[in-house]
Amino acid sequence: MNVPQHSPDYFVPSMSWHPARAALALLGVMFSLAGWINGQTWAPIVFSLSLAALACVLWRWFGDAIAESERGLYGKRIDASYRWSMSGFIFSEVMFFSALFGALFYARAVVAPMLADFDHKLLWPEFSALWPNAGPAELTPPFEAMGPWPIPTINTALLLSSGATLTVAHHALRDGQRRAAIFWLAATVGLGFCFLCLQGYEYRHAYRELNLKLSSGVYGSIFFLLTGFHGFHVMLGVLMLTVVLMRLARGHFRPDHHFAFEGAAWYWHFVDVVWLGLYVVVYWL
Repeated sequence: MNVPQHSPDYFVPSMSWHPARAALALLGVMFSLAGWINGQTWAPIVFSLSLAALACVLWRWFGDAIAESERGLYGKRIDASYRWSMSGFIFSEVMFFSALFGALFYARAVVAPMLADFDHKLLWPEFSALWPNAGPAELTPPFEAMGPWPIPTINTALLLSSGATLTVAHHALRDGQRRAAIFWLAATVGLGFCFLCLQGYEYRHAYRELNLKLSSGVYGSIFFLLTGFHGFHVMLGVLMLTVVLMRLARGHFRPDHHFAFEGAAWYWHFVDVVWLGLYVVVYWL
């Protein structure tokens, strides 16, 4: 597609129903999820339909944005808006994971020693502040902690390698080497998919062989929250990069105009950094 040389100073989109439809779909998702948690039989069906409706709205919404970009309607001001928006989104994700890491620190460095001090010996005389533990009353069945080898270490190598292949793909795109960019971006997507498959196998191993579950005290809750939310973010990153790969194969992007690629790359590198912290704090310490 030929892109006009002169884009408008600031593009103002036309009226759209996408925000209202997305809000209604999100309302359906949250309402049905609340019903599902409370055992309502209709909730799983409504949840699935609402989630599918949200996916359709986002598909059309992002499709409109891609079409506007390819028509050359986005200038430097819009580019700056997208960059600031993506930066704010990633900052919100940093705060989200900071809260989860903070919960781990609080449970391990504050609550566990407090429950093991002299004032609590009369209530729980057998409790010790070792990590992980099953809680002061030992109400949870025995379990084993997840170690760093082999799956978490292999996943670390996969994510670090994917960050390298993504950087190579970005440099290839900036140099105008589209085929090389497609190859290295496809390698990045493949590495991310392998990470998700191995994490699924890790969860299966945790449940069946280690008896480590979401209900395994504070350790099990924090372990699955941290690794599960990170896996969810990896899935989103793989989805973003897959869309970028499809667009790249269709001839989208230019060496000087490819923010969608850059935004997805920012997100992927953020996921890499979070995993490094998670790998050290959860699996090693």
